[in-house]
Amino acid sequence: MRCRGCFLLLSLFRAEGETCVEFKAMLIAVGIHLLLLMFEVLVCDRIERGSHFWLLVFMPLFFVSPVSVAACVWGFRHDRSLELEILCSVNILQFIFIALRLDKIIHWPWLVVCVPLWILMSFLCLVVLYYIVWSVLFLRSMDVIAEQRRTHITMALSWMTIVVPLLTFEILLVHKLDGHNAFSCIPIFVPLWLSLITLMATTFGQKGGNHWWFGIRKDFCQFLLEIFPFLREYGNISYDLHHEDNEETEETPVPEPPKIAPMFRKKARVVITQSPGKYVLPPPKLNIEMPD
Repeated sequence: MRCRGCFLLLSLFRAEGETCVEFKAMLIAVGIHLLLLMFEVLVCDRIERGSHFWLLVFMPLFFVSPVSVAACVWGFRHDRSLELEILCSVNILQFIFIALRLDKIIHWPWLVVCVPLWILMSFLCLVVLYYIVWSVLFLRSMDVIAEQRRTHITMALSWMTIVVPLLTFEILLVHKLDGHNAFSCIPIFVPLWLSLITLMATTFGQKGGNHWWFGIRKDFCQFLLEIFPFLREYGNISYDLHHEDNEETEETPVPEPPKIAPMFRKKARVVITQSPGKYVLPPPKLNIEMPD
């Protein structure tokens, strides 16, 4: 009986292909976020105590990068969007350079240390330019519907608001670290805050979601309605502003149209009928008498 139950559970689990993919995506996201949390804890400990090397602090990021590469390959095969994993996988060289520079193993200027970051930002600038060009073409085209035109313009504006402030923040920070400007940290971080706020706003507009988060395993609205039945009852109530008029119309019955019997003509053998919705009185008979 136990073997049969396990077999049924395995067959049911295999039947839910999309659910299995979402479960694996949740596990990958949880693992990457745990490594990022470990990196943040080590950074705080290094700043407070200063007892270990920066290479040890950056060790979780060194593990995040190969895991992110594998996650990106898996995501492309299963048609999953993995933005964070892509950013972590392409920045492994940048993580190594920053750790070596903080431990003073290399003495390059920060402008040279951030060369992998400049390459990534150049690619993002090309993406922004691509969206801008397509938005202009859609604006000038008359064959495109308004919904597609609005979507491309929104994408172009959102990418510009994310990439341009982020690039401004990185340039100001590198000049600050190299000693080329005397700005305080607050004006340097203002473009980063603007970019993060825009990224959060665009994230709320995305569709879809993982059904496995918090053990829900179903749509959030359906899960919420099952937990709180009074919301379901409240949502099923229909309101009518013209309630009195509707009662009067319900009380007065609608007369049914009379049924007309078909009429036959002997010569033409044609059956003439009338539609039950339209009742027309027959014309009076005309008696034409011949004069004497």
